Amino acid sequence: MTIQTTRRGFLAGAGATAFLFVGFGAKGGTAAVAAAAEAKSLNPFVKIGSDGSVTAIVKHFEKGQGPATGLPTLIAEELGVRMDQISFEFAPSNPKVYNNLLFGPFQGTGGSTAMANSFMQYRQAGAAAREMLIKAAAGEWGVDPATLTIEEGMIVGSGKSASIGAFVSAAATMEAPAEPKLKDPSAFKLIGNPDIRRLDTKIKTNGEAIFAMDLHRPNQMVTVMARPERKGGLVTGFDDSACKSVKGFIRAATLPNKAAVAVFAENTWAAFKAREALSVDWDMSNAEDRDSEVIKAEILAALDAEPTYNVRNSERIAMDGATQVLEKTFYFPLLAHAPMEPLNCTIEATQDGGLLMHDGAQMPTGAHAAMAEIFQLPMEKIQVKTMLAGGSFGRRVTPTFDYQVEAALAFAVTDRSRPVKLVWSREDDIRGGFYRPAFGHKVTVGLDKDGEIMAWDHRIAGQSIMKGTAFEAFSVKDGIDGSSVEGVSDTHYAIPGMFVGLTDTKKATDVLWWRSVGHTHTAYAMEVMIDLVAEASGKDPVALRLDLLSGGDKDQQRLAGVLKLAAEKAGWGKPGNGRFQGVAVHKSFGSYVAEVAEVSGNAEDGIKIEKVTCAVDCGIAVNPDIIKAQMEGGIGYGIGHVMRDQITLVGGAVEQSNFPDYEPLRINDIGEIDVHIVASSENPTGVGEPGTPPAAPALANAIAAASQNLRVVQHPMSEHGVSFA
Repeated sequence: MTIQTTRRGFLAGAGATAFLFVGFGAKGGTAAVAAAAEAKSLNPFVKIGSDGSVTAIVKHFEKGQGPATGLPTLIAEELGVRMDQISFEFAPSNPKVYNNLLFGPFQGTGGSTAMANSFMQYRQAGAAAREMLIKAAAGEWGVDPATLTIEEGMIVGSGKSASIGAFVSAAATMEAPAEPKLKDPSAFKLIGNPDIRRLDTKIKTNGEAIFAMDLHRPNQMVTVMARPERKGGLVTGFDDSACKSVKGFIRAATLPNKAAVAVFAENTWAAFKAREALSVDWDMSNAEDRDSEVIKAEILAALDAEPTYNVRNSERIAMDGATQVLEKTFYFPLLAHAPMEPLNCTIEATQDGGLLMHDGAQMPTGAHAAMAEIFQLPMEKIQVKTMLAGGSFGRRVTPTFDYQVEAALAFAVTDRSRPVKLVWSREDDIRGGFYRPAFGHKVTVGLDKDGEIMAWDHRIAGQSIMKGTAFEAFSVKDGIDGSSVEGVSDTHYAIPGMFVGLTDTKKATDVLWWRSVGHTHTAYAMEVMIDLVAEASGKDPVALRLDLLSGGDKDQQRLAGVLKLAAEKAGWGKPGNGRFQGVAVHKSFGSYVAEVAEVSGNAEDGIKIEKVTCAVDCGIAVNPDIIKAQMEGGIGYGIGHVMRDQITLVGGAVEQSNFPDYEPLRINDIGEIDVHIVASSENPTGVGEPGTPPAAPALANAIAAASQNLRVVQHPMSEHGVSFA
């Protein structure tokens, strides 16, 4: 039986074990089907069992940011069930049904888009299921459907009551509504409820949750890769004779692309020990060979030259008439993503001659297509099963789908009779690329006699993430990679005479989006310079920002709103004895975030971060508890990396290897984080990344207040004049 997913769709029943499925296709239309066997192959979004059980099919992978709770919340709200009556499953790889509506024909998670692109889609799925079940019950009871509602999984009204599961078979004979009626926000019980907690908390704390790293398939082999110490090296030969003394070692083989040698063993420990014993010959003629200082010098030299691209305004206003000229040059080093779970995935053959990959899949479409090409199989012969992931920060999806390709190539050089599990070590993760690109900013600001900005010259140089990749068409326009200049070229500050120029420099090893992408460096340069302007003009930093946001457009109003709220909640200007404050505000991924950092001590004797106060406007707050957690995590991520971290190269080889020399944020690094969410009726926007951009500049501005206006313009702070208590 072939079932086509259409906008209106249909239902089909299958007896006592029937399931009601409701889903939305790639174009946003509804489709529904029942009968467990057929419906599972159609990948719907809502599954309802005849026992009343409800399962949300979640199209975004869960790496800690919350879609496994947020998307079921939308369904539960519209359907009329409690959160303890709904569970979740991850969707299979099928971009025709599960595409990210903001990415086009790709199924994937990123750019803080999970809720933004799913909000209406999942609400409509729940609402359609509700209407169909009510219509089925009304027909059986002989009552007007308008007299019935669903409350906590029970259909009630006209003096009758029954579980939604009792009407699945009847509903399966009906056509799904094309335009289901959504609840009025005033009737929401779950959306916006601060008491709703994550659905995955219990399984993650009691050990039931299976992350991709936890997976163990029967008769599997473990493979680890021997890679060159410098990116770009190629295998010319290897000697595995010493590996044979390692108990559990199976074999070693060069990958078809010569990028690594795959070491196969019966378990992870044996694989790592055998890799240590392996001797590999490398061709390093095309490998990265620069030192970090050379890369830095290239970027700084580019800042002093004429920019390649005029991004904002074609001509610069001369600083000749300025009473004061402020100038700072910023440098941001390479940074690793360093999620708690290193990269891994498992691949195995299926009985029908296909392949199945188990992965914490951030973009299943890419891995799916890569396997289809490598094995010359049709897409329908390949499955990608998405599993829980222990973090990502952007690392689990690359333009080359690097680790998934490694696993596929490793499997390809076996007889394919045994599953193959690829495992990266922490050292592999830190040293294996990809990195937040290195960038420089040179900012010159001219002030008139009244301390007002009359000209702003902002030059940016660094390594384009998108150019030369499959994503170039998505982000590069007229030669300008939007991810290099976002947050500066589109600033909402009313800055007269603002020129922005960009120069691309040669990429160091491989570069990749990192939590908040370009905003990670652009927000820092902008917000530190705004503070410098405030200092030079004798204005309060909050007052100056509000002045520059007083134009009245919607973006300015929302930025001003979070800035006022953060300042109020932080007690701006009244930090208490021995404490100092710094502020930053920034828009990214559709959301508006302001943060006030409060510190004690000084840069010489030791800065202690006492508190960060955050205000966020991200539209309708579907799960306030998750939003607060994401703001806390984003703040910690941004601050933790600028305090101590950088990736440095010597002769092209990465020096750092593990957390002792690439130190993550420690629990005692920040005393308190206080998050406040702006009430809003706007559609939801991102929360996974927007907390990060303002965090570091707020800290930098607080350090300046505490340390005689020390302006930290290079990172990490610990190597540029700041010690931490």
